[in-house]
Amino acid sequence: MEAPATAHNPADPSGPPKPGQAAAMTEITVNSPAQMQELGRRLAKLLRAGDLVMLTGELGAGKTTLTRGLGEGLGVRGAVTSPTFVIARVHPSLGGGPPLVHVDAYRLGGGLDDMEDLDLDVSLSDSVIVVEWGEGKVEELTDDRLHLLIHRAVGDTTDEVRRVTLAGVGERWAAADLAALSA
Repeated sequence: MEAPATAHNPADPSGPPKPGQAAAMTEITVNSPAQMQELGRRLAKLLRAGDLVMLTGELGAGKTTLTRGLGEGLGVRGAVTSPTFVIARVHPSLGGGPPLVHVDAYRLGGGLDDMEDLDLDVSLSDSVIVVEWGEGKVEELTDDRLHLLIHRAVGDTTDEVRRVTLAGVGERWAAADLAALSA
């Protein structure tokens, strides 16, 4: 990435973070779609079966572009495209890694009840699950998750700069060096 990340760890030094509190946090500036995809490739190196990644951001923020990079980094089969109309796509691994389950929860209304038909809780232990628009809908799947908030300029702009805030929640992410993703 061209701009340095500012590392931030809000965990309470007197003990582990409370449920739902970020254990690790960093912010990265991304200047182009190619850099967003590269961030996904780098992030894939940190992911393993059982990981839940939540992506939040405006339309056109780069959620699917980042997921495309994750797919490349995980070495999965199939073109990673937006699952808006099919809700979820499974991309099997081409090697020995976990499959990527890519979900678009935008058109789903309520919380986890609306997500149950997708059987994400069954897939979670052996897959990497990425959920676009999942905030308020999938947190109950696991105490450990990585939440990426992608900020972009809104309105009539061609600005491709994005600020990506990565917040690891739970024990799984407590020791993660998310700031290393900016290198």
